[in-house]
Amino acid sequence: MPEAPRRVLVGGVTVDALSEAQVVARVVAGLAAGRGGRIVTPNVDICRSAAADPALRELVNTADLVVADGMPLVWASRLLGVPLPERVTGADLIWSLSGPAAERGWPVYLLGGPPGVAVSAARALVRRLPGLRVCGVESPPYAFDRTAAGTARVLRRVVAARPRIVFVGLGFPRQDRLVAVLRERLPDAWFVGCGAALAFAGGTVPRAPGWMRRAGLEWAFRLVTEPGRLARRYLVDDLPFAARLLATSLLTRRPIC
Repeated sequence: MPEAPRRVLVGGVTVDALSEAQVVARVVAGLAAGRGGRIVTPNVDICRSAAADPALRELVNTADLVVADGMPLVWASRLLGVPLPERVTGADLIWSLSGPAAERGWPVYLLGGPPGVAVSAARALVRRLPGLRVCGVESPPYAFDRTAAGTARVLRRVVAARPRIVFVGLGFPRQDRLVAVLRERLPDAWFVGCGAALAFAGGTVPRAPGWMRRAGLEWAFRLVTEPGRLARRYLVDDLPFAARLLATSLLTRRPIC
C-alpha cells in the first residue's frame, strides 16, 4: 500500500491531498491485498455539520480516505498555502472505481436513494461497463435506520452479498454512520459515502455540465433544478459558511517555503 497521503486541515476536517486517480490506485491496491476502507467526501455542507458536532467531525476524520467533494475546500486549501490537487466527488468515484471492479471481477453493491434509483444506477453502470458484477441493489424505506430492526435488515443484506465495493447514497451523516458499522463486518471491502451519486449515475437527477463542475458552480445548477429542497441549505446555511471559510483561510495563509 502506498504511504499515507498528506492530510490538510481545511473547513474543520482533515482532507487527504489526493487526485481522483490516486484515490482509485489506493483502493485498487487495498482490494488486491485484501484490505478494505472507508471513504468520506466532505463538501461545505458536511464541513458545516462537522464544525458544529464533534462526533460528526470524528466520523469524517477517522475515515481511511477523506477527499474534497466541494470546490470551496479546494480554494480554501490554496489560500492556506497547502493546496489540494483537485476536487474528488462521489459522483465521479462511482464510475472510476467501477471500472477496475469490472476488469478484476470485484462485485459492487449500490445502496440508497428513493425507490428505483439504485436499480437505474446499476443498469447505467453495467451498460457502460459490461463486465461489472453488481451483487446487490437496494433503496431502503425512508428512515429505515431510525429503528434497530430496519438497520439490521439492511446490514444483513449487504453482508450476505459479500461485495468488495459498496456505494452508499443516503446523505451525510446517515450513510457514513451505516458505513462505519458495515466496515467492521466487511473488513475486506471499500465503502464510499456518495450522496446523490446513484441518482446522477442512473439519470434520475441531472448533473451539472462539466464546465460548471470545473468552475465550482455545480451547486448553482443543483439549486436551479431542485430549489425547494436545496434553497435553504445552499443559500442560508452553506453560503455564509463558505464565505467565512475562504476569508479565514486567506487570513491564516501559511508561507510557502
